[in-house]
Amino acid sequence: MRKFFKRLGWGLLLFLVVLAAVGLWKREQLMRLMAVNSLFSEDRIVHNFSHMDQLFLSAPMDGGTPSALPLGDDAPMPDGFDTWLAERSVTGLVVLHDGQIVHEQYRLGTAQDDPRISWSVAKSALSLLLGTLVADGTIPDLDAPVTQYAPALRGSAYDGATIRNVLRMSSGVAFNEDYLDFWSDINRMGRVLALGGSMDGFAAGQTARRPAAPGSDWHYVSIDTHVIGMVIRGATGRSIPDLLSERIFQPLGLDRDPYYVTDGEGVAFVLGGLNLTTRDYARIGQMVLQEGAWQGQQIVPADWIAESTAPGPHQAEFGTGYGYQWWLPPDARPGEAWARGVYGQNIWIDRTRGVVIAVNSADRLFEEPPVMPQNVAMFRAIAETVSPPTN
Repeated sequence: MRKFFKRLGWGLLLFLVVLAAVGLWKREQLMRLMAVNSLFSEDRIVHNFSHMDQLFLSAPMDGGTPSALPLGDDAPMPDGFDTWLAERSVTGLVVLHDGQIVHEQYRLGTAQDDPRISWSVAKSALSLLLGTLVADGTIPDLDAPVTQYAPALRGSAYDGATIRNVLRMSSGVAFNEDYLDFWSDINRMGRVLALGGSMDGFAAGQTARRPAAPGSDWHYVSIDTHVIGMVIRGATGRSIPDLLSERIFQPLGLDRDPYYVTDGEGVAFVLGGLNLTTRDYARIGQMVLQEGAWQGQQIVPADWIAESTAPGPHQAEFGTGYGYQWWLPPDARPGEAWARGVYGQNIWIDRTRGVVIAVNSADRLFEEPPVMPQNVAMFRAIAETVSPPTN
């Protein structure tokens, strides 16, 4: 009996040693998984959203030499503005009028130089990059199947979908985007990212199709944007950070070098992992307002800007429109376009009034029903106050 317990003791010790070794081996993955589980906690969300490179794998990018972003006279803000800032937990806000900063604030302990997570605003940035590749003939046909450039998707739910389908969120792939459901597809994807898994593998592993055929209706599927990234990488043989730096960010001249969150294979998390300062999000908006031009250089073709920010054939959620990874607000007015991300990330563009509004937030109530229309109303009120109508 004594020999049995002695063996049991040695076995238990060996098990604990192996367990400790596995723990050390997987320490980084486990730390990232813990970061995912507490990413949106009330006491951490503001800090986390400005320090994503401390929580996840990341890839640095070259933002070029900072370009001029002139300061104009400080403009008054509309009634209810301060209350809206507080209720929406805004951390950074930049308002441009005719290319000049007319209002700027940094809140909740954050600063001008902080990089801030884009979430789905990154989708609109990727669309700009794609536009340059369409223009130079690298990807000449949006109606080509995605499998032409991303053969790993053959046999998946994406087989049969075109590039245009995924651009418009009409891939026909089933996907649960509920952030509050632990087992939703979007949260499973987050755990793959945290544990250093492969986003390409996750996309190729999607097998569920909706009843509708590709292109027949609209359904928001975040992994669609990753598929666009796979198409771009397949067509060019290059990484998204390198291409986006070279074609968009260096010509823009950002205030601070940006970075992408990446998966375990170093592949950029293109559907939501871009990190820029609020001023640099405003630069993107101003370039789009100027039909893809920036300080004398045509960075993105004007016809791509027009096409990508026009609503597609299917209405999106809550009366919104959706183009090529760009939103149109409900009852969109001429000249309006919108890049929109969860937890209150926004680039609002009003070409008619010459106004760009870049907003970063840590808004844990962003999914509440009144929030989206309240945001739209505030953006329009800011634009009208900064650039009042002329009779």
